[in-house]
Amino acid sequence: MYNLFCFLFLCLLTFSAQAQPRTDAFLVDLFAKNPHPVFREVIQHPDKYRLQIIYTRIDRDSRNQPTFTDYFFHVDSTAYFNPASTVKLPLALLSLEKLNQLNRPEVTKYTAMQFDSAYRGQTREWHDPTSESGFPSIAHFIKKAFLVSDNDAYSRMYEFVGQQTINRALHAKGYRDTRITHRFVRLTPEENRHTNPVRFIRPDGSLLYAQPPAYNPDAFDFRRIDKIGKGYLNVRDSLVLEPFDFTTRNKYPLPAFQQTLQSVLFPRSVPASQRFLLTDGDYRLLLQYLSQFPGETNYPKYDAEQYYDSYVKFFFRDSLHRRLPEGVRVFNKVGWAYGFMTDASYVADFKNRVEFMLAATLYVNEDEILNDNRYEYESVAHPFLYQLGQTIYQYELNRKRKNRPDLTRFQLPYEKRREDGRATVRDVEN
Repeated sequence: MYNLFCFLFLCLLTFSAQAQPRTDAFLVDLFAKNPHPVFREVIQHPDKYRLQIIYTRIDRDSRNQPTFTDYFFHVDSTAYFNPASTVKLPLALLSLEKLNQLNRPEVTKYTAMQFDSAYRGQTREWHDPTSESGFPSIAHFIKKAFLVSDNDAYSRMYEFVGQQTINRALHAKGYRDTRITHRFVRLTPEENRHTNPVRFIRPDGSLLYAQPPAYNPDAFDFRRIDKIGKGYLNVRDSLVLEPFDFTTRNKYPLPAFQQTLQSVLFPRSVPASQRFLLTDGDYRLLLQYLSQFPGETNYPKYDAEQYYDSYVKFFFRDSLHRRLPEGVRVFNKVGWAYGFMTDASYVADFKNRVEFMLAATLYVNEDEILNDNRYEYESVAHPFLYQLGQTIYQYELNRKRKNRPDLTRFQLPYEKRREDGRATVRDVEN
């Protein structure tokens, strides 16, 4: 009995150690140098703010080949946060991968497509007035999802790929703790298992390829219960005094998010099994729209005042900063919902020849009531993420390197806004 007790005690200690969030002393020391009051508040209370940070240092050898060193602050891949729009990144990659697997030369990411309805809750989409062709396409969805985090674009990519394929593909690539269970419209779990019939068409409207409606019979693993807060407003705006249940919602741990972005930017840096089946043209499109500013874009013609350069570049955005430093581009995806705010970025400074990756998530909901739209995004989340970004950026500007990176691969030709009299697009649902 004594030996059994010792064994169980050691197992408990091992489990407890494994359950502790991972923090590296390097980041603790670096963050201690930033005196900003909001930054200090969040850093000193990581549990309250459900804070997780991954900083990836990139070093180049004499042949410009990169090596990556990850540093963690309070990172626990089992700790739930709502991923919100961050899941638009893997959906874009899976949409391109599915097109390539179709192996139909006439059906590309630029081909016009239409969505029909075949089950309760589904909606049609035959036209898209924000695209140059007037029709939806995978390339146009990706552009909208990345530039301003458009929700409809995500839901349509979800419908094209299908719930079963999404989750099986991500799990096969090693993202076992990731799940994508729903569109960004209010539907039941059963309705989200059903996805629409889709067709690709020629410019004259004739059919190229028809995809039938799909259903996902696979079971999800909901054994881990994830409840947050002390209350929430229900669909009737009535207060329910119990935690909000995220158990069946989308889940995308921060290390998986960071690794997905790295697989796009540096495909050879991740195992072949984790890469997505993408063409050189796919990579060019992804890099362009991960970094292009809304105001540089013609279709959709986003209102540049509302959707300014740093609108979805959280590590370079606060109430005073609407533009990025000269020579800097950020390749990233963000998400915000239910008080959670998340960003995973690759930062390239072409002027100073500096690069790094940074991913972070935090939760700002002082009253612990969800769905009341009373979150401290502007007073806490944005200032904190800006200060975090600047802390790492300033460190990188002063860090000594044996070899400065050649960032030519990331210097892309962007669109130039044409003044053609069309009205600008405002108030996108994101």
